[in-house]
Amino acid sequence: MKIDIQNKKLNGVNGSHSNGHSNHHDNGYDVIGDNHVGTSIDTPMRADAFERSDEEKMVIIEDRFREIMEVMGLDLTDDSLRGTPHRVAKMFVKEVFYGLNPENKPKISVFENKFKYGEMLVEKNINMNSTCEHHFLPIVGKAHVAYISNGEVIGLSKINRIVDYYARRPQVQERLTVQIANELKKVLKTDDVAIVIDAKHMCVSSRGIQDESSSTVTAEYSGRFKERSTREEFLKYIGL
Repeated sequence: MKIDIQNKKLNGVNGSHSNGHSNHHDNGYDVIGDNHVGTSIDTPMRADAFERSDEEKMVIIEDRFREIMEVMGLDLTDDSLRGTPHRVAKMFVKEVFYGLNPENKPKISVFENKFKYGEMLVEKNINMNSTCEHHFLPIVGKAHVAYISNGEVIGLSKINRIVDYYARRPQVQERLTVQIANELKKVLKTDDVAIVIDAKHMCVSSRGIQDESSSTVTAEYSGRFKERSTREEFLKYIGL
């Protein structure tokens, strides 16, 4: 679908002011985005989200992103820019947002806790790369995860894979925190799970308030981690 420039002239109608700026803020779009408000625990997805294959999605995204670049006035005949629409399409589908597709969910095997290890297991400083769903800018930080075995354990690297899978989609940090915790509880068959995420949001540092020093910390505690002593032990281990 090509953009009909003639029908989108800045004439003060169809959602634009005469200066060319969208009036979407009248609908609360800017309020939700600037305050980073989430609307659901589940990632908002349409019912037909997976009717197209990844390859079909990449072709469509490549075409749309080429249009965006052209509207911005970039010269796509330049050698440096010519392949950018394809690279962005591949990045969106195969890398940055691969967590949207349930077929990419990591296969997690659990094992009997033969050592009878009864204390908390902590995996801290897990690299976390996600994307703000309001502005499609990076969220970069660390996730710290702990659980107390209820008879079963999982490989350490699988914790990292669970974090990465849910991070690789348009996200709100609070939702991401809860999604990781819920998945661990489901896999491990225990409520004794804790997660803390400490991350920087590019939509805060590079636009809006442009605060480069602040970070956002979210947490989800369940089971025994709701007890003050257990929670404080976990926080001591991760240095918070």
